Amino acid sequence: MTSNNISELVLLQAHELAERIRLRHVSCREVMQTYLAHIERFNPRVNALVSLQPAEQLLAQADARDAELARGQYRGWMHGLPHAIKDLSLTLGIRTTLGSPLYKDFIPPRDGIMVERIKAAGAIIIGKSNTPEFGLGSQSYNPLFGATACAFDAGKTAGGSSGGAAAALAMHLVPVADGSDMMGSLRNPAAFNNIIGLRPSQGRVPFDDSSDLFFDQLGYEGPMGRSVRDTALLLSVQAGADARAPLSIAESGAAFTAPLERDFKGTRLGWLGDFNGYLPMEPGLLALCEATFADFESLGCRIEPVHPDFAMPQLWSCWRTLRHWMVAGSLGAAYADPQQRALLKPEARWEVENGLTLSASEVFAASVQRSNWYRAISRLFEDFDYLLLPSAQVFPFDKTLAWPQSINGVAMDTYHRWMEVVIPGTLSGCPVANVQAGFNKDGLPMGLQIIGKHQADFAVLQLAHAYEQASRWFQRCPSPLLQEGIG
Repeated sequence: MTSNNISELVLLQAHELAERIRLRHVSCREVMQTYLAHIERFNPRVNALVSLQPAEQLLAQADARDAELARGQYRGWMHGLPHAIKDLSLTLGIRTTLGSPLYKDFIPPRDGIMVERIKAAGAIIIGKSNTPEFGLGSQSYNPLFGATACAFDAGKTAGGSSGGAAAALAMHLVPVADGSDMMGSLRNPAAFNNIIGLRPSQGRVPFDDSSDLFFDQLGYEGPMGRSVRDTALLLSVQAGADARAPLSIAESGAAFTAPLERDFKGTRLGWLGDFNGYLPMEPGLLALCEATFADFESLGCRIEPVHPDFAMPQLWSCWRTLRHWMVAGSLGAAYADPQQRALLKPEARWEVENGLTLSASEVFAASVQRSNWYRAISRLFEDFDYLLLPSAQVFPFDKTLAWPQSINGVAMDTYHRWMEVVIPGTLSGCPVANVQAGFNKDGLPMGLQIIGKHQADFAVLQLAHAYEQASRWFQRCPSPLLQEGIG
């Protein structure tokens, strides 16, 4: 036990706990009992996990995992680990609400591909992690479960849309967590909670939850962890081709179990920063991110400012068109029904209404712009091995605020404009990791995005791992909400 009576089992990194289970140094039942007690104690402080399953059912599943081990049956590195699925992903037999009153009683008849794989690897699904309604917005609140708090200040937001997953990790409520990312939803909450989040390359993690399998290529599922190694191991389970997802990458997920160590001497890093003043940033944020350069330089990296040959306002316009189009496609039927429309949050209705005005030629033109952006960022990779930029434009803000109305005196004209910094990574289709950048004077965390070349997910994880060893932010700065007497 630690000084504040937190079990060592929940403080272990996921791969360390997994090894103890594999060697039968600890039983799956003991792990489940310990985590459930920890969740009961600390989840109310952040409201990260929802739709928790009955303890007796979870313990029975843990006993079954122990019986398998006794017979010599080992499912994989997640054998017996408690796991919460983000409340956007189809999960057989467990309420999956998408944070919406429209789905408050929805129990999926099947698992999505990712959930299938996590179960097959031996994990026990304990419930869901909280998310904003339909994942719209980087603030995890909804009318069913309320808001999820930042693990470093319970009055602030955990970010989103994988806010529940990020806060749960920082509070040691789960060993690893899955998330998804359309507009920074694996990166923003990871930054706001001092953990790791990876938006994989387009097609890396096969996805079949959507009715469309070809055009819906803005949002992907991916891994989160308290360490880069744990994040990579979860990706090894999530990744790999599946015939149900025709655009999935053929490469096996097994590659992500390999050692992450690598020599980075002479590696060239391009610093995008605020895109030459284009993006407004909360005071102190850029300087905090730039302070990470010393750790990268200690690895032998060289960092230079870089400005892409692309008109960034065009990228935002392209983004809005494609997002309007995709949201209108997924929520258009609900919007068409007046009773269901009344249950959609204003931001969802706004997306659909804008999407319904688009012509096919406008959508095609936006896709061409996205293609031109990919070409522009590919040219940057001719001179640089990786690109760096902040993971957000503001520090965690009041969790009762739907979204920041302004940044450093600049008014935000949409509910998501304050997260424009994640758009370059999203629209590139390239792998992007959030790593920890440190804390401001108020003790609030921030993160840094590492963008890698097309399909170079493992290389991004390798640089993130090397930086993690140099900076060690998670080990140095645990959540203050884990201390006794802090609620």
